Formats: sequence, structure tokens, C-alpha cells
Amino acid sequence: MAGRRHVLKKNSSRTHRAVSPWLFLLPGLAVIGAFSLYPFLTTVHHAFTDARTLDPGGWVGLRNFRDMLHDEQFWVALRNSGLYVLVVVPFAVLLPLLLALLVEKRLPGVTFFRSAFYTPVVASVVVVALIWGWMLDDRGLVNGVLDVLGAGPVHFLGDQWLLLFSAMALTVWKGLGYYMVVYLAALANVPRELHEAAAVDGAGALRRFVSVTVPAVRSTMVLVGALSSVAAFKVFSEVYLLAGPTGGPAGADTTLVMLVQRTGTGLNGRVGYASAISLVVFVVALLLMLLVLRANRKEDEGR
Repeated sequence: MAGRRHVLKKNSSRTHRAVSPWLFLLPGLAVIGAFSLYPFLTTVHHAFTDARTLDPGGWVGLRNFRDMLHDEQFWVALRNSGLYVLVVVPFAVLLPLLLALLVEKRLPGVTFFRSAFYTPVVASVVVVALIWGWMLDDRGLVNGVLDVLGAGPVHFLGDQWLLLFSAMALTVWKGLGYYMVVYLAALANVPRELHEAAAVDGAGALRRFVSVTVPAVRSTMVLVGALSSVAAFKVFSEVYLLAGPTGGPAGADTTLVMLVQRTGTGLNGRVGYASAISLVVFVVALLLMLLVLRANRKEDEGR
């Protein structure tokens, strides 16, 4: 009996050790399942139906994706989202690195500048976009300065391309502080001896930046590139708040996420078609991240 109780106690202890970690993970897994996994699976299902806001609809297979190929507004939104990535990502990768190099030195007052550069990150995107909209308005601060200089008013929010590039500038400006902190953490791990050795060899500041700093933080640059490319492709708030719900003049500045919001909301919202566009956004964003990581892996193998 004593041996049997010992075996039962040992088995119970093993079961307890196996189950305990999952009990700690259960609340987090429940939240992820309820607010991430279930909505994702529901979106995938709706992408193959003709569901509307008040109608569950029926199975239509690939019809939503075929309709997408003939939807001019979809191609406009895809062009705008792709252009957003091409313009925003290089600035989002390089400018925060230069900013981090400026504020990494321990100089009097540098903490104030670090805080100032990081302030847009914690500010509400709605508030920031509204301020930018007031500044770029035809009667705003920027045009007021241009008028004093004799340059005349510039219709930043009335021209298709100026509005889109203004939204891009807002996105870059708001993300500078966040990526700056990421680079500061990476620069803290760069040995000072490398810079000192390069300086002894006669390398100037630009040469040290290209030959020492960039290789040392290259993995961080890849990370920033992946994060910023996905964020730029899924942009919504900046363009929506500057261009309005119509997406600029004749909807010419609509992005994919704006198209999803416009198509899938309202009493007659085409939930099925909006879900199909959402699935395309997910796949393209995933491919963007994989391409960046693959390019980094190939560069590592070539070294």
C-alpha cells in the first residue's frame, strides 16, 4: 500500500508540474483567442461569403476576389498603400538613426531633447493629425508663413499628391521618437573601441558612420524596416484625418484600410467584400515582413 501511495503521489506531482504552466497561460490565451484568433478566423470565413451588416449571407467562393480585380477603387487604394511604404520606410529607417546619434552623447540638456523627440509618440494620433490639418490648411500657419514670404498659398489638403505626401510626413514625424529609442538601445552595445580605432586610422565622422555604426546596428535597421513597412502599408488614421472619410479629392487618396472601413460599415456594409480586402492586406503585410527578413538573411549568408 505504501508503494502504491508513493506511485500515485509521484504521478500526481508530474501531472501538477505539467498542468501548472498552462493554468498560468490560460488567461492570456483566452484573451488572444477571443480578441485576435476568433476575429481573424471570422474574417477569413466572411471573405468567401456575401455577408452584409445585417445579413450573414451565403458562400460565394472566390467571387469577392474576382470582383476585387475589376474594382478601380481597390487598385487606387493598393497604389496609395504601396507608395506609402516606398516613401515612408527609407525615412523611418534612416532619420531615427541619425536622431539617435545626435542624442546618445551625454551632454547637458540632452535628456530634454530625448523627451521632446519622444513626445509625438505618446501623443494621440487624432490630436496630432488635427494640429497638422490646422497648420496645413489654406489659412493655416504654414500657408501664412508662405504668404509672408510671397510664395502664395499651397493647397496641401486639396491636392491629391500633396495631401498624400503630407500624411506620409506626419507618419514619419510621429514615429521618429519610437524608432530613435530602439536605435539608442542598439548604439549602447556598439564598442567604443571600434570608433576609436577607426579615428586613429584617419576615418572621418561620415566614414565611421558607414563603416562602423551601420554594420553594428544593421540587424536593428532590419527590425525597424520590417515594423515600419507593415505599419505604413496598414496606415489609416493619418490619411483619414487629413483627407476626411471620402479619402481626399474624388477618393484619390484612399488606402486599403480606409477602403475596408468604408466598404464594411453602415447598415448596408459589404462585410464579405471588406473581409476579402482585409485578407489581402494581411497577406501583403506578411509578405513585406518576410521579404525584409529574407533580404537580411541573404546578406548574412553573403558575408
